[in-house]
Amino acid sequence: MDASLEASTMRKVYVRLLPFAVLCYILAYIDRINSTFAALTMRGDLKLSAAEYGFAVGTFYWAYFLFEVPSNIIMEKVGARIWIARIMITWGIFAAATAFVTNETYFTIAFGLFGWTVDMKITDFAIVRFLLGMGEAGFFPGLILYFTYWFPAKHHARIVSGFLVGLPVAVALGSPVSTALLSLHGLFGYRGWQIMYFAEGFPTIVLGILCYFVMTDRPQQAKFLTQEEKDWLTDKIASERKAKEQVRVYSIFESMWNPRVLLLALNYLGIVTASLGMLFFIPQIIKQLGTDVSDTMAIMLTMIPYVCGGIALVVWGRISDRMNERRWNLLLACLLSTGGLVMAGLTMGTWWALVGMSLAAMGFYGSKGPFFAMPPMFLSGTALAAGIAWINSLGNLGGVIGPLWVGIMKDATGTFSGGVYGLALLSFISAVVCWLFLRIPDPTTAEDRSRRLAPAQ
Repeated sequence: MDASLEASTMRKVYVRLLPFAVLCYILAYIDRINSTFAALTMRGDLKLSAAEYGFAVGTFYWAYFLFEVPSNIIMEKVGARIWIARIMITWGIFAAATAFVTNETYFTIAFGLFGWTVDMKITDFAIVRFLLGMGEAGFFPGLILYFTYWFPAKHHARIVSGFLVGLPVAVALGSPVSTALLSLHGLFGYRGWQIMYFAEGFPTIVLGILCYFVMTDRPQQAKFLTQEEKDWLTDKIASERKAKEQVRVYSIFESMWNPRVLLLALNYLGIVTASLGMLFFIPQIIKQLGTDVSDTMAIMLTMIPYVCGGIALVVWGRISDRMNERRWNLLLACLLSTGGLVMAGLTMGTWWALVGMSLAAMGFYGSKGPFFAMPPMFLSGTALAAGIAWINSLGNLGGVIGPLWVGIMKDATGTFSGGVYGLALLSFISAVVCWLFLRIPDPTTAEDRSRRLAPAQ
């Protein structure tokens, strides 16, 4: 009876929540990374160097760092339906507003790096990217938190992987859609990249309005479940939360400075730095693979690594859930991404570099399911909300570091190889951090739970 009830309940929950969440994430990521495709023409129109472009797209992640934790704590208090709708409407507005940037410079920051003096211009493009990050901050960790309200622990890697499949799908879909929109150059007197920004930002505003009417905050409010299904799901999640809290209840600040949380954040920082450093320059890297590679072909070929990443994301998440194992799966994914980036750096300028970047993407996205199934293993409630957001905000500082590093190295050396080797090093550091995490006892094991609950001798 319980197995039948669980199967019917979870089937309804998956069908109701997952497709809409994936659609929202696809739009979120398209709005976040469409600068990747726009850069092929926008950099020339706005007279941006590779380093200036890398710095500007990275300001998005400074806003993420500042606003993710407050956003998730607010969502825990007011509910996902209102807060996710607010996030989507806000970021849609700023995504569309990117169409009107002119590269006006407000002030310049000068700093030294490895013997070079680098001048970073604070332009209206950088400011709008910061506002876009501020608007979107909390969306991703908010939905990861939202899933813990609806899915028992054994479903966590699977639901996260299913949700995050929207990420490579966004890159894959963004390629042909952005290509088509860029080809409308001159329509109504606007450049192709301006049309692209506006056309891809507006649907997010519409979906944000729909979000308010579609989402349901908690299982007990779900009209699509029977009362018996509501009771089973509520009791199941409450019992899992009680088991965690018998081991240890963390406050918000304790969760943020917990050694496990900090190691997860450091691991995520390395993976995000490597992933986004590659992502924001991948069409430009592909453009250099041959003299016959056009802008359109470069954008379309960008789909290949992310289709591979999407497949790895789903398969790796299911494997992690079937094995009920997170740590070794995460370590293997980090090592695969490191090897792929080293291969891309060694073969830069040849088509083997595309193979290397495809392997790296499989590692990046294969790590997502086991990674985001780990915080709910030992955190709950508001501490879980803060912990997930803190991990994501610290990790997403990699969005500042990765593109800036690759851009600076490209300007300094004339090739992307040096930048890619740096990304490989960060990915390898993530693997080392994961190995260190393996040395910490798993808080979900009976042995560790007994040790924690045993009276002091």
